[in-house]
Amino acid sequence: MKFATTLALLGAAGLSSAHYTFPSLVANGNTTEEWQYVRMTANHYSHGPVTDVTSQDIRCWTDSSVDHTAETYSVAAGSKVGFTVDPDISHPGPLQFYMAKVPEGKTAVGWDGSGQVWFKIFGQGPTINSTGLSWPSSGKKQVDVTLPASLPNGQYLLRAEHIALHGAGSEGGAQFYIACAQLQVTGGGNGEPSPKVALPGAYKATDPGILINIYYPVPTNYTLPGPAVWSG
Repeated sequence: MKFATTLALLGAAGLSSAHYTFPSLVANGNTTEEWQYVRMTANHYSHGPVTDVTSQDIRCWTDSSVDHTAETYSVAAGSKVGFTVDPDISHPGPLQFYMAKVPEGKTAVGWDGSGQVWFKIFGQGPTINSTGLSWPSSGKKQVDVTLPASLPNGQYLLRAEHIALHGAGSEGGAQFYIACAQLQVTGGGNGEPSPKVALPGAYKATDPGILINIYYPVPTNYTLPGPAVWSG
């Protein structure tokens, strides 16, 4: 019995080690405490993925069972921000960043990000050649994005998303690794972010960037799921 239990624990450890989270915000040259400015996700222990694109979990995957309120970090528009990755991005797939502006009269703390409010500020696909797809995010222990300089002032959710495609040849096989940080943007401009989408709602399980065999036959192109990037 003890031997079987040990094997089960080792198997679970092996599975979780192939998965990852985005626990800390990196901004203004500082790496903050885990889950201090990033909403604690339901996979903070398991590191496992979201696989249902119609689930509310596809938004921020906040762990509602944990009594933890993230703080809001002040950053300037046009600056670089990012997330640490624990332990690293160990699966092939695209990296994307979204933002959503907190409505007037509300704060980032407690706002659920519902509605057609999300816009994409970064999308990174693969380089493709005859031997396969190469993903720039693979192995990363930190992922970063530059906020658009014309981003209007206010409070926002910043959402990091990495989609693991190693099992995406069948519907529901893509794995989404997600986290949302809370930001107060200062020094911004008069940009009008667009297009805006709802999460869930922006993706279908059959989207070509989500339902895809990345190994054989070798794809000749790749389409990032979701809206076009707003660059400001």
